[in-house]
Amino acid sequence: MKKAFFADDVKIAVIGGGTGSFTLLSELKNRTDAIAALVNMADDGGSTGVLRDELGALPPGDIRQCLVALSDSPELRDLFNYRFDEGTFKGHAFGNIFISALEKMTGDFGRGVELASEVLNITGVVEPMTMTNTTLCMQEDDGTIVEGEFAIAQKDFAGRELKFWLNPHAEANPHALKAIERADIVVIAPGNLYGSLAPALLVDGVGEALKRSRALKLYVCNLVTKPGQTDGYSVTDFADEIERLAGEKFLDAVVYNTEKPSDALLKKYAADGELAVEYDEAKALAAPYDVVGAALLSGTIWQNKNKSDPIAASRTLIRHDAVAVADVILEYYAHGRK
Repeated sequence: MKKAFFADDVKIAVIGGGTGSFTLLSELKNRTDAIAALVNMADDGGSTGVLRDELGALPPGDIRQCLVALSDSPELRDLFNYRFDEGTFKGHAFGNIFISALEKMTGDFGRGVELASEVLNITGVVEPMTMTNTTLCMQEDDGTIVEGEFAIAQKDFAGRELKFWLNPHAEANPHALKAIERADIVVIAPGNLYGSLAPALLVDGVGEALKRSRALKLYVCNLVTKPGQTDGYSVTDFADEIERLAGEKFLDAVVYNTEKPSDALLKKYAADGELAVEYDEAKALAAPYDVVGAALLSGTIWQNKNKSDPIAASRTLIRHDAVAVADVILEYYAHGRK
């Protein structure tokens, strides 16, 4: 069996939110203690949306997932992910309520996240990308403006390179910028391009910080396209859109999957309208960043066991093999970087 790469003294920052960040963080915490999860703050669906609307709280959902990923306490992980399936709290994850309660108690969302980190005894830190109560917005080709991450996630886009912004403009959390500045490796996690990644990259100052950073900066490309939004996107199309959203050319490398899914997974793809992201050799050779391929596919199909969660229900059926992705990142950092 191939020996896993370890990097105890390497500082890694992971940008994103949702399942993509959760998957990578769950493994990277086993490779280094110096890990920072930098989390998008525009989530407004499901439990998080209700807490934002009713309490005026900042969105706890993606923060919770990253805290849970970095925790080594199985029962507390299960507790924070426990979702009520009946009564007044139906649809709410306990961790979301807990984090919102800490925000209300302390009057400071950042301090609430710190306290939740202590309770969960996490490895590393979780930092909101911004403390601004902001909303993701998009303008379609016909001029229609769509507001809200959840609403945008349900849309079929009329064209590429649409305009996205945060309203109001979001000021970057200084701790998040410091984590980018100090990192040896910055990873843009896989995930919903316009739902999970755009809100993090659009925060004022983040693109500039990524450009300035001397870290190895790489993007772990999605395994599949999202119907109606990234149909036909190749590996480099995803990467180029990442840089467009950030407003800066900053990537050193893109990591993508070369493994063909099983017949069972291919059928699942087709049923959900998801297609494997294609590799275009000509585009890859012309790209200003390295394009690094490896077998990165998890052998299991993800199942949504909680039908009351509309966000989870819409997530892709397959996952990256986190161990394989971590190995590729650290091997490239150690040996493959130009």
